[in-house]
Amino acid sequence: MSIYIFIALLNGICIVISRTLNGKLAQQHNAFYSSLINHFVGFLFLTIMVLIFKIYLFNFNEIPLVAFIGGIIGAFFVIINSYVLPLLGVMLTSILAICGQMISSLVIDLVNGAHSQNVYLQLIGVVLIIGGVSIHFIRRTN
Repeated sequence: MSIYIFIALLNGICIVISRTLNGKLAQQHNAFYSSLINHFVGFLFLTIMVLIFKIYLFNFNEIPLVAFIGGIIGAFFVIINSYVLPLLGVMLTSILAICGQMISSLVIDLVNGAHSQNVYLQLIGVVLIIGGVSIHFIRRTN
């Protein structure tokens, strides 16, 4: 189990580094350019990995069209992060993104009937994050 925790932490580090680099690129050009470069390089990397390891994971005929919405949302996510990060900073952008993830995942779990014993603790966590971000904005405006 600890290896999965380590991998999840490493994933978080990669996300912050990626956001920072995309934000810098967006400052030099624009958010759409940054997103294009991000996805083009990712496409090349995955293509090379598939060719090296000869991994053919899918048949396009078997994939429902709704599955491609994730790619559209991912591109939109990168564009938004590239645009917002230079304005808000890495930490605040990350906290707000995590807050949005927590709220939407909690709503999705509740709508899908995946009731947890810890719903109240999850709600308290969301409220604390929103409160912390609010305090940050209040201090910044005063």
